[in-house]
Amino acid sequence: MPGIPKFPEVQLRQISQLVAETSPALTGSQIGQLLQACRMDDPIEGATKRVRLFEALNRRQLADGVGNHVAAFIEAAFNPVRFVGAKHEYEDHRSAINEVLSFSALTLGEDGKLRAVSPARTLDEAAERATGLRKELARRHVHADVLRFCRAELLQENYFHAVFEATKSVADKIRAKTGLSEDGAELIDKAFGLKNPLLAFNSLQTETERSEHTGLANLLKGLFGTFRNTTAHAPKIKWRIDEQDAMDMLALASLLHRRLDTAVTTTP
Repeated sequence: MPGIPKFPEVQLRQISQLVAETSPALTGSQIGQLLQACRMDDPIEGATKRVRLFEALNRRQLADGVGNHVAAFIEAAFNPVRFVGAKHEYEDHRSAINEVLSFSALTLGEDGKLRAVSPARTLDEAAERATGLRKELARRHVHADVLRFCRAELLQENYFHAVFEATKSVADKIRAKTGLSEDGAELIDKAFGLKNPLLAFNSLQTETERSEHTGLANLLKGLFGTFRNTTAHAPKIKWRIDEQDAMDMLALASLLHRRLDTAVTTTP
């Protein structure tokens, strides 16, 4: 792992506090096990969780001259496996730790791994990075399944991968409703082809209904062709997408999710 700059003392204290307050709570023995797994001494066993954690993190960082072992401890403490059955609590803790980490140009993803981001300079900027785009999507009433698939990417303001994950969520829903395993245009043709559709957006009884059905199927193809295929094969640096484009694309994915929710399974 590349050298991570040392975390300022004030950040270490905040990190220690947040780890100590996680729910489900870490027991004293679990803290000892985490420290041992991350190759840190437990200098004042028996102290309060916050003080004990700060002393262990700070002493190891001073000895190393870098923050790598602190970063490894954060990933261990926020391992998603530890929060099975407590998803909402995990997301609340992750949002809180990301506000602190943003000042060190780091963010904790939904997978419990740290990634580099541009550093925050103010409290407002740190909070906005964690919630800004997501708040706007909530204001637009974007479908919950879109948010569920791209939460981590949005917290990182990583629009490139937000696009990719949102398009995957649409394909996943079609496969779940049809039992198909294909992807892209092939998936759409098999699921919505007018001759033997597995899913129908309406009763398909009139020319207008059939046109609507075909138009929505083509919109799905366009979504995959424009965004899914591009993001799957283009390096991030060569395929840029700004916030407005990401917002509009996520709104399109939301529309398609809502129509898929009401699509009827047919018997060809």
